[in-house]
Amino acid sequence: FTMVDVWRTLGEADSNRWLRLSMPRSRKPSYSNGAASSSAHTRSSVCRQYVASNLPGRKPELAHRARDGYSRLAPRLRYVPKPYTPQEKAFAMPRSRRIVIRELPTGKLSPDNFVLDEADTPEPTNGELLVRTIILSQDAANRAWMQGATYRDAIKAGDVMSSGGIGEVLVSKDPRFNAGDLVSADIGWQEYAVLNAQQVSAVRAHRPLSECISLLGVAGKTAYHGLLNVPGIHAGETLLVSAAAGSVGSMVGQIGRIKGARVVGIAGGREKCEWVVKELGFAACLDYKDTSIALRHQLAQACPNGVDVYFDNTGGDILQVALFAMRMRGRISCCGAVSMYDGKPRPGPFGVPGLLVTKRLRMEGFIVSDYAHFDADAEHDLAQWARSGQLKVVEDIIDGLENAPAGLIGLLAGENRGKRMVRVAADPQS
Repeated sequence: FTMVDVWRTLGEADSNRWLRLSMPRSRKPSYSNGAASSSAHTRSSVCRQYVASNLPGRKPELAHRARDGYSRLAPRLRYVPKPYTPQEKAFAMPRSRRIVIRELPTGKLSPDNFVLDEADTPEPTNGELLVRTIILSQDAANRAWMQGATYRDAIKAGDVMSSGGIGEVLVSKDPRFNAGDLVSADIGWQEYAVLNAQQVSAVRAHRPLSECISLLGVAGKTAYHGLLNVPGIHAGETLLVSAAAGSVGSMVGQIGRIKGARVVGIAGGREKCEWVVKELGFAACLDYKDTSIALRHQLAQACPNGVDVYFDNTGGDILQVALFAMRMRGRISCCGAVSMYDGKPRPGPFGVPGLLVTKRLRMEGFIVSDYAHFDADAEHDLAQWARSGQLKVVEDIIDGLENAPAGLIGLLAGENRGKRMVRVAADPQS
């Protein structure tokens, strides 16, 4: 036990008693049944049993094992996880609607690749939680997982479609969580999920809850780390961002603007480009769907002196154009390749490694968990920028689990503005 565990579990009075029991008063050996042990060891054993016996719903079981150089009869405590509360006992395990992959796509993703069914929810065992899904994240990476193993295992036909999300704990068989807690995890497209508590994180007290996925979750942290901790950005530099109206790109551009850079976006459609400039504060936004002028010519006009930093969300042809527009010693942050997820991959880009060498470019890929040790910085800065009005949080929320396939298909087609999510149930604290 750590002192935090002791104080949280026992309270001040019993914690002080625990400290008195565990504090050695003498180093003289004492003898019991012919076995030598120190008084400190004796008191330590007593206090450990005392703490264990006072943990709610837990009973210590003593087992004996040898400890080199200490005692041949050193007690080891094994704990029985807490039993169900009366409320949990009265809780009937629900049936869960879920969306399963019928078959993996060979071309573009379609509704026929999914099937909506209903299944019994298994009872959680020791170390597990029963969680009710509240809101799910939708990301282009969901489609990439169907192509094979990446930074995570591949999704297979017959699996519940994977997705991160936030849910409410209904039944807990782990001491770290209680019924009513809000948690984030890879919940999947289902109404109820039984999750390993080791793979679940507590959700901070923040409202609206959706911002724990958009601003303070995967979208905001990917934008923050992917710009500030991968290539870095400085005042006066030119920052180019693809998928500028999307969940990550919209925040990357705003963070760049806050840091003093001149930000140019790339998006699909004149209306969306106008929105990026007027609402998000980009200096310019280029329409890659405009057939009247090639993207490379639009980029040359918008960035006549070249690009210092390119944040790539798309790969493919847009990355190709950006490579040739980079300035000497430019930096490229590779976040995703949404243009290549939905369908057969295409060759390219050309100029690698040639342009990297001649222009001395640095091109680096990342995933958001690479910089988890800087998450506190990200949450602090993002929340402060949002409160001050410097950063706009744009969310695109679809209601209903049954609409998750259409939501992901639309995201891959560029329908969304900002962070797309699927609301499965109401926030229990709203």
